Amino acid sequence: MRAFKTFLLKSYSLKPYSIKALALTISMAIPLTLSATTPLPAQANETSIYSHIATAQPIWAKYGMVSSQEALATQAGVEILKQGGNAVDAAVAVGFSLAVTLPRAGNIGGGGFMLVHLNEPNKTIAIDYREMAPSSAHRDIFLDKDGNPVDKLSREHGLAVGVPGTVMGMELALEKYGTMTMKQVTDAAIKMAKQGIIVTPDLQASLSGLKRRIAQWPSSAEIFYKADGSDYQSGELLKQPELAHSLSLIAKHGSKGFYQGETAEKLVSAIQEAGGIMTLADLKNYKVVEREPVVGEYRGYQVVSMPPPSSGGIHIIEMLNMLEGYPIKELGHNTAATLHLMTESMKRAYADRSEYLGDPDFYDVPVKALLSKDYAKHLASQISLDKATPSSEIKPGKLAPYESNQTTHYSVVDKWGNAVSNTYTLNFSYGSGLVAKGTGILLNNEMDDFSAKPGTPNGYGLVGGEANSVEGNKRPLSSMSPTIVMKDGKPYIVTGSPGGSRIITTTMQIIMNVIDHDLNIAEATYAPRVHHQWLPDVLRVEHTLNRDTQSLLQAKGHEVKVNNAMGSTQSIMVTEQGIFGSSDPRRAGSETAGY
Repeated sequence: MRAFKTFLLKSYSLKPYSIKALALTISMAIPLTLSATTPLPAQANETSIYSHIATAQPIWAKYGMVSSQEALATQAGVEILKQGGNAVDAAVAVGFSLAVTLPRAGNIGGGGFMLVHLNEPNKTIAIDYREMAPSSAHRDIFLDKDGNPVDKLSREHGLAVGVPGTVMGMELALEKYGTMTMKQVTDAAIKMAKQGIIVTPDLQASLSGLKRRIAQWPSSAEIFYKADGSDYQSGELLKQPELAHSLSLIAKHGSKGFYQGETAEKLVSAIQEAGGIMTLADLKNYKVVEREPVVGEYRGYQVVSMPPPSSGGIHIIEMLNMLEGYPIKELGHNTAATLHLMTESMKRAYADRSEYLGDPDFYDVPVKALLSKDYAKHLASQISLDKATPSSEIKPGKLAPYESNQTTHYSVVDKWGNAVSNTYTLNFSYGSGLVAKGTGILLNNEMDDFSAKPGTPNGYGLVGGEANSVEGNKRPLSSMSPTIVMKDGKPYIVTGSPGGSRIITTTMQIIMNVIDHDLNIAEATYAPRVHHQWLPDVLRVEHTLNRDTQSLLQAKGHEVKVNNAMGSTQSIMVTEQGIFGSSDPRRAGSETAGY
């Protein structure tokens, strides 16, 4: 038995506490005997936990699971579940922990979106804690005297910082839908900040690679680099006592410990010294908004995702609506025929994004029209099966007839059937790079997500329109796409990803890999990805995509470009056989674990 446990640990990267349950379940697995003519059964219908067909194996748990981009944060969330906390309690604990352990994206100085599904009373809530522009921000704030955007102002400057939403978002989720206190769910994060974390190879490489942007701010350099200016090495201890203090104020006073008092004063002082315009009133007046999720249907499954000011949910559903009329399963996984159709749907959705998406509190986003199946059929009718449509010939659709990167994602499910899908960010890696002196808090550069000059691309190459122009108290458009796919009214896939403009297409591919191609959640995660965002007219692919497939796509007229890996999905699948999860191998240091 000891040898068997060792084999399971090595083969499936499982924690010791899950071995006993797994061993018992595997002993009941049904062996498969296949001939050359035997059709491969769908993963979702198999009774065995680990299929002999699968080329990648997910993590299994019986009661609850956390999938995040950093192992210590995942463990903090699992510990909350084991203590009797629900998915929301665990999600908030993970959120605060990532602020310590994954400083390039985890944060309390940024913002994001949380999708919460409650088993009782069977409802899903979208919590919008996206950053807001300071009240005195205006349309031309990032333009020079000639009317051209100045990148540094919206990326590495006090003007780049939007009013953070993370702390208030986490507080609202915890108070309304959690069961634990703020003190309980911040305990792990405070201890890690105070006592220190071991620098991983991933963190070392990240801090070294972005030293210019971070170390230009003395308050940041004194935290993330040694006193002599040298880099922290893998295996060394990184302590963040100022961040521990800031977190302790939140533990004691809730969001008032961040948006008012000493932390607020230090944040505003740092931002204004860096040329920014944020005020104490801006912080005090920040509000979280609960919104209705956008909902679509794809091949009998319900797709629930984030509404505006995220563009993600709308365009995931819009693309799936376009693709639903095609026999994707028969065309095959990642074949040229399938990827061609996916690419053509991506172009049309991103063209619409450029025109119609913005903060719904400032702009009337035509949600109903964009989600219309009839509109999708109209767009799909323009797609040629054999030839790529040049982006120059694709314009934002006419909706009237149908109107009746560095970010991090984590997913949590609990034993009661509750689920959380959360994506939050500082925007660029380490945000603006600026730590507010005396707080340990990295500040976002989320203002770059506005259209500094409508019609010109932002830092992710995305073109935005008037709907996303800069305005005081407005929330910038986002691609963040926390998503829950429902099967028979219950969470089936909980997923999402970082990746800037590529978040939307990455999340869609996870969904299609499972629903269309019967891949388990690990196979769906590991599969090569593609991305097209209308402009520039380039089909970006990962280097693992078959070379013959790339050639066939080029023959159809696509300009194929092999580029960096895309996304870092953290996904969970809930089945009758238990809970399965998978962390994306594209980023080091992530972990999926359960109990």
